Amino acid sequence: MSPNESLISNPSDQPAADGNLLAASCPIPITDYKEIVLAHGSGGKLSHRLISQMIVPQFANELLTPMHDGAIFSLGKERLAFSTDSYVVSPIFFPGGDIGKMAVHGTVNDLAMCGARPLYLSVGFILEEGLPMDDFWRIVQSMRAAADEAGVQLVTGDTKVVDRGKADKIFINTAGIGVVPAGVDIQPRRAQAGDKIIVSGQIAVHGIAIMSVREGLEFETEIASDTAALHGLVQAILEVCSDVHVLRDPTRGGVTSVMTEIAQSANVGVLLQEAAVPISEEVKGACEILGLDPLYVANEGKLIAVVPPAAADAVLAAMRQHPLGKEAAVIGEVVSDHPGFVTMKTRVGGRRVVDMLSGEQLPRIC
Repeated sequence: MSPNESLISNPSDQPAADGNLLAASCPIPITDYKEIVLAHGSGGKLSHRLISQMIVPQFANELLTPMHDGAIFSLGKERLAFSTDSYVVSPIFFPGGDIGKMAVHGTVNDLAMCGARPLYLSVGFILEEGLPMDDFWRIVQSMRAAADEAGVQLVTGDTKVVDRGKADKIFINTAGIGVVPAGVDIQPRRAQAGDKIIVSGQIAVHGIAIMSVREGLEFETEIASDTAALHGLVQAILEVCSDVHVLRDPTRGGVTSVMTEIAQSANVGVLLQEAAVPISEEVKGACEILGLDPLYVANEGKLIAVVPPAAADAVLAAMRQHPLGKEAAVIGEVVSDHPGFVTMKTRVGGRRVVDMLSGEQLPRIC
């Protein structure tokens, strides 16, 4: 199938025994886009199709195929992880952080999800003419503080300036490299039936922090982004369980999109427990106001660990001893049923299928 072919049949091309029935039926979602739309950046179905149909086939190789948060490869006696990401969040300053701090944390975290100890970063700035110099200086200082706190060095980069109106203040790309310890093999395809799924804390905080600023929402307690560097938490996990199967940070697309990707990569099923998922009352209330499902809302300082059942208690205890994992919880398990799909046991005892985002819930969230 070529990238321009629809993944589903066009109902207008199919003969209908009853034209009235066809006209009354629900429209099939459009998947054959002639232009890029915001939903292609959602981290959901359209992002997945864009990458898997148009990009990956053109550059297919053994390092790209796993579709991990970074590429893992050997160089001499060392195993290295390499990752890159771009940041276009709006607004560029928000409760709990800014675009520069998040750019450092995001690439550090992508390396950490590979089990790597982050070492070096690069940065590329795309600056719009008219960006206040004070704002740029504030972002640069924030990046420096975040890098110092994470123990990484920014060692190379690039700066470009575009005409006024050709960007939105500032876009940032960061890439990073880190060392993967011997014996660590963290891959999405390693999820196995029986594995326990642990989230490091309350979900949906970052996305709601951004939306509260955009929509002018006020709460009794300010909702601040959870952006943080997670490699220290990962190290604490690996100290008690070197055989972690999967690590992921549920950024774009949230928890359910990430779990769907894991289920599809490993050809396993996932069963989540709705009552076990930690969500603050403030975030729940904001999601209700905005009509959002917190399971699909982006996070920037949380991780999901898929670990062997025998190690789950030790991993959970280690996470809760770390400042970024105090509210860690087991939220589900990997199952052999319904491979490639994620289901959830609801609070009332029923079950429902949870899937990747099919559209764009929160544009420009990271």
